[in-house]
Amino acid sequence: MPVRQLLSALALALTSAACNGPFGLLPGGELSGEPAPTPSDWRFAGSAGTAQLETRAAEAYSVNLGYTVVEGSLYINAGNTETNWVKNISGNAEVRLRVDGRVYESRAVRVTEPAEIDAFSEAWTGQSFFRRDPRELDGEVWIYRIAAR
Repeated sequence: MPVRQLLSALALALTSAACNGPFGLLPGGELSGEPAPTPSDWRFAGSAGTAQLETRAAEAYSVNLGYTVVEGSLYINAGNTETNWVKNISGNAEVRLRVDGRVYESRAVRVTEPAEIDAFSEAWTGQSFFRRDPRELDGEVWIYRIAAR
């Protein structure tokens, strides 16, 4: 296959993947999947995993990210980096979260209570020594609990 055709096929594959959400580290658009009500207990999702988060309903923006489940609540974390998805949530807390092919219409609630940050941090850092403890980061931290709308 000539290089030009290979590049065209790759571009088409990346574009198609982005239409169904993020592709690796690249953000995507609207998430597809089976709609499901946001659960009150996320333990079925395991203690940790990877999900896709969609923000900005008017112009969907989605990313892959890690999550942690603590006592049935699902948390996402940007550390001390105000990422694009954090900025989007600041403007509109309504999000969509895809876990195992199901899409949950949810709300991202920023975590600010020290006890809740402590519980999240213990679970988060206990899952991998590569995970930085949010309590040790300089400046604000961006931790969210996923809740029903």
